[in-house]
Amino acid sequence: MKRVCAAGLAACLLLFPHAAAVSGPPSVSAASAILVDAESGRVLYEKDAHTRRLIASTTKLMTALVAAESCIDLGENVTVEYADTRTEGSSLYLQVGEQITVEALLYGLLLHSGNDAALALARYCGGDVETFVEQMNQKARELGMADSHFENPNGLNADGHYSTAADMARLGIACMENETVAKIVATRSITLGNRTFVNHNKLLSQYEGCVGMKTGYTQLAGRTLVSAARRDGQLLVCVTLSDPDDWRDHAALFDYGFSTYPRQVLATRNRDFRMLPVAGSLVRFVGVKTASDVYFPLTEGEKVRAEIELPEQVQAPIEAEVPAGRLVFYVGEEPVGETPLVYASSVRRDAADKRPPIRELLKFFFP
Repeated sequence: MKRVCAAGLAACLLLFPHAAAVSGPPSVSAASAILVDAESGRVLYEKDAHTRRLIASTTKLMTALVAAESCIDLGENVTVEYADTRTEGSSLYLQVGEQITVEALLYGLLLHSGNDAALALARYCGGDVETFVEQMNQKARELGMADSHFENPNGLNADGHYSTAADMARLGIACMENETVAKIVATRSITLGNRTFVNHNKLLSQYEGCVGMKTGYTQLAGRTLVSAARRDGQLLVCVTLSDPDDWRDHAALFDYGFSTYPRQVLATRNRDFRMLPVAGSLVRFVGVKTASDVYFPLTEGEKVRAEIELPEQVQAPIEAEVPAGRLVFYVGEEPVGETPLVYASSVRRDAADKRPPIRELLKFFFP
């Protein structure tokens, strides 16, 4: 496999694209904050993002994600039990014996921030609250949330219940990848049964492109907020913890991210890349094409380097769409994306390599 550095590539690739001029990041009031490009995972801004803090009701994003993954039928009815109603703080005022769907509980959890909804979902989807909380912590480990631990499904203050801005951004990205959770957090209001749920996230109406997520508050945690916004195909996730001015801070950070680190196209899927010589076939060359789109947020002055990994020659038979190599993009020494390079067509092994070598032919005529 030959690896070469490409300073300029075929027309299917747009290298060194123009990015917006760099402007300084805004000043934010949060104790901890982070802004992340969801697709690439690139951190565009951070402030004390790895310090463990209370996260209040943004906890319910993990509750919703685990519940949505384990209770797939949203139409299932949940019978409210006495233990579900024994909680403080925001509530749906569920009644013992009441039947309510999983869907309504999820909306009540994420839009109204119902602590009783959190308990009912945890009990129903996990069998009991303790088991469900274990599932929350298992999911945190799967997502790489190394500085997070959950003690309850609603976010009420508890010893050993904490996360970081960086970990909550990982959770936020996972929530946006879950169709059910993403749909709910983007909903401004909805009526289900005899209840109407109104989203507490003011950014949905105040910031163009906001697609939801979750607010939180306790006196000890302060105001916590996870939000997401999409513009021109780019999704940004923002987290602030202990932030008295979170609405303004999120809007300012989104403006900064979209203007300073716009999403750029590095490669486009199914574009012809180059031809490779073929041995063992009458077909002398086979085309290679890119297999996937590659995007990355870039700021002004950043340059992308591409390395091509391809053999100098390939041996028939060859099947279309099978990987031939790959194209890897770097900013500095950091890999920022890649696409497989696949064969554009099939090539069969045929008479080309069955013909006797010239020496054998000469022996036939000149024994």
